[in-house]
Amino acid sequence: MSSPLTFQDKHVLIVDDNPINRTLAAAFTKRLGITSDQAADGATALALIAANRYDAVLLDISMPGMSGEEVLARIRSDAVFGSLPVIAYTAHALPDEKQGLLAAGFDDLLIKPVTMGAMEAVLASVLTG
Repeated sequence: MSSPLTFQDKHVLIVDDNPINRTLAAAFTKRLGITSDQAADGATALALIAANRYDAVLLDISMPGMSGEEVLARIRSDAVFGSLPVIAYTAHALPDEKQGLLAAGFDDLLIKPVTMGAMEAVLASVLTG
C-alpha cells in the first residue's frame, strides 16, 4: 500500500445520501491525509464541484433525485470538470453492474461495505496514476 504522504494536499468530494456512508468515507480519507467535503445529493455535489477544486469524487450510484450516473454524465459533459476522476461508491457489485459503471465513464469502483485497505488502493490508483 502507498504511504499517506502520497495523498498530501489531496482534496476529494464524498457524495452519498446515507450519512453513515459519508461519515465512514470521510474518516478513512482523513486517516489517509486527504481533505474531504461531503454532499448528500447530486445537485449539491455539482454545486461543490463548480465552486472548489477536487482531485477526485466518490459518488454513490443510488440516490434519490439525481442518480450517480446522471451526476457523472453532467460532470463528463462539462469542459472544465470533464476529466475529474470519479469513483463509483456503490453496493452494486455484480460483474455486469461493474462493467456497466466503468463503461458509463467512472474511473474506478469502490464497493460497499468499504474497508480502509480498499479505500486506500482505489484512491492510490486514481490519485497517483
